[in-house]
Amino acid sequence: MSPRPFHHQVIYQIYPKSFQDSTGDGVGDLRGIIERADYIASLGVDMVWFNPFFVSPGRDNGYDIADYYAIDPAMGTMDDFTELVQALRDRGVGVMLDMVLNHTSTEHEWFQRALAGEQEYIDRYIVRPPQEDGSLPTNWVSKFGGPTWEPLGESGQYYLHLFDVTQADLNWHHPAVREEAARIVNFWRDRGVTGFRFDVINLIGKNTELLDAPAGVDDRLMYTDGVYVDEFLQELNQASFGQDPATVTVGEMSSTTTERCVGYSNPDNHELDMVFSFHHLKVDYENGQKWTTMPADLVALQQIIHDWAAGMQAGGGWNALFWNNHDQPRAINRFGDAGEYREKSAMMLAAMLHLLRGTPFVYMGEEIGMVDPEYTSIDDYVDVEARNAYAALVAAGSSPDDAFAAVLAKARDNARTPMQWDDTPGAGFTTGTPWLQPSRQDEINVKQAAATGEILPFYRKLIALRHDMPLIADGDYQQEFADYANVFGYRRTLNNEQLLVAANMTAETQSITVEAPFIDGSVLIGNYDAPTLAPTMELRPYEVVAVLVDTRS
Repeated sequence: MSPRPFHHQVIYQIYPKSFQDSTGDGVGDLRGIIERADYIASLGVDMVWFNPFFVSPGRDNGYDIADYYAIDPAMGTMDDFTELVQALRDRGVGVMLDMVLNHTSTEHEWFQRALAGEQEYIDRYIVRPPQEDGSLPTNWVSKFGGPTWEPLGESGQYYLHLFDVTQADLNWHHPAVREEAARIVNFWRDRGVTGFRFDVINLIGKNTELLDAPAGVDDRLMYTDGVYVDEFLQELNQASFGQDPATVTVGEMSSTTTERCVGYSNPDNHELDMVFSFHHLKVDYENGQKWTTMPADLVALQQIIHDWAAGMQAGGGWNALFWNNHDQPRAINRFGDAGEYREKSAMMLAAMLHLLRGTPFVYMGEEIGMVDPEYTSIDDYVDVEARNAYAALVAAGSSPDDAFAAVLAKARDNARTPMQWDDTPGAGFTTGTPWLQPSRQDEINVKQAAATGEILPFYRKLIALRHDMPLIADGDYQQEFADYANVFGYRRTLNNEQLLVAANMTAETQSITVEAPFIDGSVLIGNYDAPTLAPTMELRPYEVVAVLVDTRS
């Protein structure tokens, strides 16, 4: 069976370190994923995106790659990978790998040769002398805190690292870098990989001249969405994945704009199929700062989703739709209710997203309503970003309690806790001690979700609907209920069919006005029994309803 077009697909994301441990060492691995292949297939998804499992020192959980052509021994072997690809293919599921091509680990052979003074390899990274006054080459701040520049050995020069100091940014203006990027992609294509997710790919197009950010200007504007990104993506497309039209590609876009993302994903430009953007996940950032605690601004959240849906549609671009991933705390804690209305709010968020124009991504555990861990100490966290943020907040004057509250709300490890398969202490993930402790596995686990839960069958139905209904995969998008602060709504239209989606994003009943022809429509899917369609409709706490009409009748 040939794969569905990417806009008809649903993609499942697995963080391999946390999905299934087959050895008892507390860390997930490829053989563990093979053991769970039947479960993955049972969801009905088309493809699995795997976070990196290449050779890496693990300073940034695999996003610091030392060897792009080898499997990290902690994860398994190349034979294991071959078996995994085949096991999923036998079940009609493709494999998408994570390509981290903006930077390498400082343990990569190229960087080590640059440290040794080989000019050819120095040129493959972004290396600059200090400014005339002896200050760093630019005043940019690393996304993990501190300056973005570090001395290149004893050379007197500095290398750029937009992320951790062990993640050196590559110089994409060097032909050898671009050729190697295509070679890496083709290496994995030859091994059965049919999808690629490109990490922070809109950072590869930096100018050759790097300038300080002027006072009051966000330094990210100095290196994000550079003028060369399109050119570099088009070249990579032509030299690798673009040779197979069935290959699915998605780019992670850091601090981007709708306009640029239309360009990256419009098929006429021959770059990528779709893009991830993150603006909707910053509506609980006080004054734009991540490490803060504030309730989500639901009005802003709804407007951002609407703006991106309409803007991408107008320009012929395509969104990758997601609430959760390995870098974000669980959406149910941010935009739903992880307590009394956990199941209802999980289903509401799911339907809100899956019925939109775009390709949905489901992050492991989302389909059973997993929530953020209930940790009590910074020592419970492993991630370098969270630990650095805690230290920085305390150093800046926050109390330890306030600093920890910010980490508890925003840490990436919140989504990296092990997949919860059953109610045992190791959550069915491991027979040993898990590398991160699970949370509430006694009540939230796959065994329970499959036996008596509402969320898992709801996800399976949403996935099947996208496969079965061209209206959902291909229909136009139009905003509805714009004047309702707590109700998210939109209309999908294809030929004579229309679908109205209304979601109550609160624990309070909301009253909405439903216009013809939807009053006489049929409920396609909802998270409560027997919703009543009427000119004035009451949406119960976290209720979502999708109403289908055929205008020919």
